[in-house]
Formats: sequence, structure tokens, C-alpha cells
Amino acid sequence: MARKVNSLFKQSEGLKKHYVGFALYDMSADKMVFENNADKYFTPASNTKLFTFYGGLKMTPDSIPALRYIERGDSLIFWGTGDPSFLQIQLKGTKAFDFLRATKKKLFFAHGRYKGDFYGKGWQWDDYNDYYQAEINEFPIMGNLVEINEEKGKLKVSPTLFADCVGQDSSIKDTSFLVKRDFNENRFNYPSVAVPLGYKQAVPYKVSLQTTLALLSDTLGKKVELVNMNMPANASMLYSLKSDSVFKEMLVPSDNFIAEQLLLVYSNQIGEHLSAEAAIQHIEKTYLKELQDKPVWIDGSGLSRYNLFTPRDIIKLLELIYKEVNDQKRLFAMLPAGGKSGTLKNAYPKTNDPFVFGKTGTLSNVHCQSGYVVTKKNKIYLFSFMNNNFVSSTTGVRNEMGKIITYVHENF
Repeated sequence: MARKVNSLFKQSEGLKKHYVGFALYDMSADKMVFENNADKYFTPASNTKLFTFYGGLKMTPDSIPALRYIERGDSLIFWGTGDPSFLQIQLKGTKAFDFLRATKKKLFFAHGRYKGDFYGKGWQWDDYNDYYQAEINEFPIMGNLVEINEEKGKLKVSPTLFADCVGQDSSIKDTSFLVKRDFNENRFNYPSVAVPLGYKQAVPYKVSLQTTLALLSDTLGKKVELVNMNMPANASMLYSLKSDSVFKEMLVPSDNFIAEQLLLVYSNQIGEHLSAEAAIQHIEKTYLKELQDKPVWIDGSGLSRYNLFTPRDIIKLLELIYKEVNDQKRLFAMLPAGGKSGTLKNAYPKTNDPFVFGKTGTLSNVHCQSGYVVTKKNKIYLFSFMNNNFVSSTTGVRNEMGKIITYVHENF
């Protein structure tokens, strides 16, 4: 059967003109069945989220820390943890919000735990207006996005704090409707054309300390002041959502914002400062010693083209994830399912009985797919299929991967 997989590779015209890596592993036999460039490094795109997922299974296995705080006299002083769920549109995290709103004490936000940039290393700056590249900070609010929707022919803006920042600009000559933010400030402009019926857009807002304070005060309905104070080691911890629900929202729709913020959450578990780099170093040193090839792991989401992983490392990672969760039903429920949900919904024929569970990864000229395939004999195989530097359509590459993984399902 391995020879047949090799034959499928050789026969595939769609896989001949670019750099392809593939590894297929039989879990029950503890054996690598087939390898093609499995020891070579590839740009993984959102396959990176599998590393972020594993880090969370080890470092925040139950619940996500929402904030740290101390109470002094009539004051409540709080620090961010990077928690992505605070009033985020999908996660709808309200525990920190309810906690802060309910207190009778004066609120003080202590800033400065996060020392990093608003973008990860290697991100494309010209994607700044797209929903999938929200900025990174220590206390994100509403996903760090402005939701803009058509309502009765006009634009409804949320958070409402940004309503006066959105306006028509007659100097824009575009004939199609699009709201675009200035790169350096929260000014959102659109052309002098009619707002399309049912229009929806999410635009990242420009993060700043002043914006965070204004949004907190506005949403809580009470004043939040600023204080400069280092976080004491004994600061209390308030938890928000169950970790599984956050992991699933990162993995199934492939949410970049959640992935990036989770790395800060993990670093909250190990020190005073919030740092993606510190979290990655800790995970690699503590939990990923079994990898054969040292990964080049830069960010949480895979937006960075600096990330480099080998297919055989991803196989080992998938095995570690499977053993850590130790519950196949629970694990597969957190992953996109081929033909059914998330980023694998259109990669395989529509079905209510999927046989592929995993993670896709897509950038320009990059398309990867790694995960678990259940065969008709009810065996579990791990696979990592990585395609870099192709100039054909992503659809064509996806279809070629689907043929080979479907063959594994039907014949192994």
C-alpha cells in the first residue's frame, strides 16, 4: 500500500511543479508508513496552530486566565493576561466583564506586562485592514475588531465608541464599497457609494493604551483609571472560559487572533511579563524534546513566513496531542472535520460521518494539511501534507491532497 501511495505521488501532475513534503504514520504499529521530504523544512502557515494548541493542553489544560488583580482599600487594581475572550463576538467571554462591573471599588488598570509589538515577526503589514490580522495586546477587547454592519441603509458600528470615527470620504474613487482604516490611527473611511444591503465587515482597530482605557470605561459604564504598578507574584487570578471551547474556536475557523493571544496567556503562567517568545521557548524546552528537527517557531497563528517545520515533526506533535487529550471524541470535536466543519469542510465531500480531522494552513503559494485519518478498518493514521512554492491554484493542490488521503482512508 505504501508503494501505491508512492505511485499516486509520481502520477500526480499537480504535485510535480512545487516543493512537497508528506509523512504518513500508523499509530497502532508505531511505524512511519511513507515519507516524502519528511525531514525537510516547510512554511506551515496555520498548521502552526497545532503547536499553539499543544502548548495550551500542557499549560492551560482546564480554563483560561482572564485577568490578575489585587484589592487595596477602596481600589481594585488589575492586569491583563492576554485572554482573547473578553466580549469577543464568538467566544463571548463575560466573566472578567461581570467581575469588573460588579465591584464597588475604584478600578485601576495596571499596564505594561506585554512588551512586544502589535504584530508578530514576519507578518505582512498590508493586511492590516483585514479581520484575520487584529493587533496583539495585553488586554484585548471585543477581539480588537470594529464590527461594521448595514442596517436600514446605514452603517451600524460596534463598539459604539468608534461610531464617530467611521465616515464617508469623497476623495476615495473606488466604485465598490469597502471601509478602510488609516494605518496609524482609528479613522475609518468609505467611498461615496451606497451601502450594500446586508453589508458586514470587521476591521482591526488600532490598539493603544488610551483606546483600551476608553473601551473599558465605555463598556463597563464606569471610570477605569491608569496606574503604574508591577504585578506582585501573589496577585489573584480570575479565570474565564473552559480551555477546550477556546481551543476549538482557534482551530475550527482557524482564528489568528485567538492563537496569538493564547501565547501571551501561556506566558502569564510562567512569569510577570507577557511574551510570545517566552511562551514558545518554554513549550519547546519543556514539552517538545522528542522532536527530531528543531522547529523554527515564531508566532502562534502561522501568519509569519519565518515559521519552519518538518512533516515528521508535525507527525510527532500530532501523536503527542493525541496522547495528551487521551480522548478521541473530545480531540476530534476540537478540530475541523473533512466534509463537515471548519477549514476542512470543503476539502472533502460533504458528509455527516467525516474520516479526516486536522488543521489546514494557507498563505500565498502555501497550502498544508495535517491531522488524523480514520480508515475503513477503523485504524488511525497521522499525516502531514505540506505544499510550498506552487503557482497553480490552491484548489488544485487541495484536490490532490484529498485524493491521496481518501486513498489511505479506503485502503489502509
